[in-house]
Amino acid sequence: MKRENFTAARVTGFQCAPNKKQSIFWDGKTPGLGLRVTAAGSKAFIFETRLNGQTIRMTIGDPRNWTIGDAQAEASRLKVMTDQGIDPRQVIADAIAAKETKAAALVMQDARESVTVAEAWQAYVTERSAAKIDGKPVWGEKHKAHHAYFVQAGGVKRKRGTRPGESKKTRPGVLVPLMKLRLSALDADVMAAWLDKETKQAPTTAAQAFRAFRAFLTWCAKHKTYSAAVQAGTCQSDDVKNRVPSPKIKKDDSLRKAQIKPWFEAVRKIGNPVIAVYLQGLLLTGARRNELATLRWHDVDFQWKSLTIRDKVEGERTIPLTPYLEHLIAALPRRNEFVFSSQTAASGRVEEPRIQHVKALKAAALPALSLHGLRRSFGTLSEWVEVPAGIVAQIMGHKPSAIAEKHYIQRELDLLHLWHVKIETWILEQAGVKFDATQAKPGLHAVK
Repeated sequence: MKRENFTAARVTGFQCAPNKKQSIFWDGKTPGLGLRVTAAGSKAFIFETRLNGQTIRMTIGDPRNWTIGDAQAEASRLKVMTDQGIDPRQVIADAIAAKETKAAALVMQDARESVTVAEAWQAYVTERSAAKIDGKPVWGEKHKAHHAYFVQAGGVKRKRGTRPGESKKTRPGVLVPLMKLRLSALDADVMAAWLDKETKQAPTTAAQAFRAFRAFLTWCAKHKTYSAAVQAGTCQSDDVKNRVPSPKIKKDDSLRKAQIKPWFEAVRKIGNPVIAVYLQGLLLTGARRNELATLRWHDVDFQWKSLTIRDKVEGERTIPLTPYLEHLIAALPRRNEFVFSSQTAASGRVEEPRIQHVKALKAAALPALSLHGLRRSFGTLSEWVEVPAGIVAQIMGHKPSAIAEKHYIQRELDLLHLWHVKIETWILEQAGVKFDATQAKPGLHAVK
């Protein structure tokens, strides 16, 4: 292999040999330093040596950018490394990787510090809305609606009437002030100030929103993108927790025994038979409002006298179809898949029965009673029949409270039906509704 001491003139004059793609000329002064010349005329200083029994070759650079002296110095440096058993290619690769890692870390740190609560919240809602366990959604539609309500922009015309002095447009969601902040800026002081303001306007809503937001921050703390931006203890300090309003139980939100009759009389006079049956169904089953509103015809088994309800806790439960309720349901129009259908609601089912219920309460001169209060009423009134607590809990879809209930007792539908009929019969007696299941024909007006 011919070697010549590199000079500027020689480096300029080196040409690729005819009929070859490239030629390499070696420096006679510096071991391993060469000049590669291609058939196209491009030139580059290279370094070549043997390491661990193998030939390695590296490009140093273009002669237009590297002087001969600099190229010789670089080749000598690389030769020292290889003589020590170090592969310079790996050293360079490690340096590049370290630089890229550091740059990526800086970019990630900047992103974490600049990400807003709103951006992280949207990622949280999107992930949890799509999450499933055993094929069932983790979040129900009502849970999704609550999270959307907490961050709504507001300023939209209210669908229902307003109280005197109340704005005709919706107010922004209680979490909106937090959405504008950087996630890294959230701390216990910010949460305390937010609670002080929001609990003065809507304590119950603020408490619900706080619990939802606390779950969101817990999710962020476990997420690789947001964990570094979350400050520990934001929602856990005593100063914050002491500001969260305690949930208040509505002690008066249920029907008393003496109120059953006027309530039935008013509800059965409602002009919309679907809503009239729906309201009676809430009281006679103790079901949650959406559990009954989403009941489909294929969930009703007239042969085996049962209703299959989409339970928000367990996913699904089957309860008895009692005679009077069966009689009412059988007479409803079958407009679509829903038992309690609606010709005006976009969903095709009952959406807002409260308006008619409030009118019925006023007509009967009864105090305010929520739809959930009808569920409470079922549980409370059942005590008059001395029904075992576990029976009522299973019908209503409450989680068992005792060890025996949790692990050993799973009552058959026939046993539930026996007690459920007793409850219905007693309620109808108090309501003054005369009903004979053996003689009645399907229809709302077949009872007195």
